[in-house]
Amino acid sequence: MLVVRRNVTITLDDETARWARVEAAKHDTSVSQFVGHLLHVRMEEQRGYEQARRSYLSRSAQPLRHPDQSYPHRDELHDRAGVR
Repeated sequence: MLVVRRNVTITLDDETARWARVEAAKHDTSVSQFVGHLLHVRMEEQRGYEQARRSYLSRSAQPLRHPDQSYPHRDELHDRAGVR
């Protein structure tokens, strides 16, 4: 698959630019490729989140209890006798 690459210009403060140069060198790559990789990873994370969100929201609501059962009483839910 052919990947088309685009040039972009970004402006960084000195501290961020220094960090980017050091990190790129640690990974034996250019700052351009390093930043491109960081952005690509972020994009994939966001896509994954959006896909999971859509999948979750597309499911129908499920009841919290069976129709023949009643909800527990407040005292049952907050019984601390077993903890004391």
